[in-house]
Amino acid sequence: MLVFGIDPGSTATGYAALRRVAGRYVLDAVGVIRTRSSEPLPIRLRTIYRGLTEVIAQVEPDCVAIESIFKHRSSESALRLGQARGVALLAAAEHNLEVTAYNPMTVKKTIGGHGRAGKKEMVNLVSRLVNSEKPLASDAADATAIAMTHFVNHAWGRS
Repeated sequence: MLVFGIDPGSTATGYAALRRVAGRYVLDAVGVIRTRSSEPLPIRLRTIYRGLTEVIAQVEPDCVAIESIFKHRSSESALRLGQARGVALLAAAEHNLEVTAYNPMTVKKTIGGHGRAGKKEMVNLVSRLVNSEKPLASDAADATAIAMTHFVNHAWGRS
């Protein structure tokens, strides 16, 4: 099974195509789609959508795991995240992929062992789990952790 993990954001959307081979996690693709905050939001959303659909078409995943919406300090940032998440969901739907959402606390608890793992701790842990020579970019590591969470939940019958 190839899981496509997405960590949506309006300026940085992380993605990771992850599979398990002989009990180890293997990345088929990983990266970050970046936009400029100076660009109008519709242009940024188009960039995210096009980037995700291009990678999804290349790697042909079996399903998508995406970060769910969580509380934000401002309603404006929550709205922008929701819009970026919406275009990510559209990209998955365009490829007829089943989507499962995981909240950040679940991802941190599943991969980090507790729900309060810090950003740097998660990046280092995820990078080691995929045997990366150097730490993954933060958003790419988040997308990878989301995909890993799907593997764990799918194996336990809770997908």
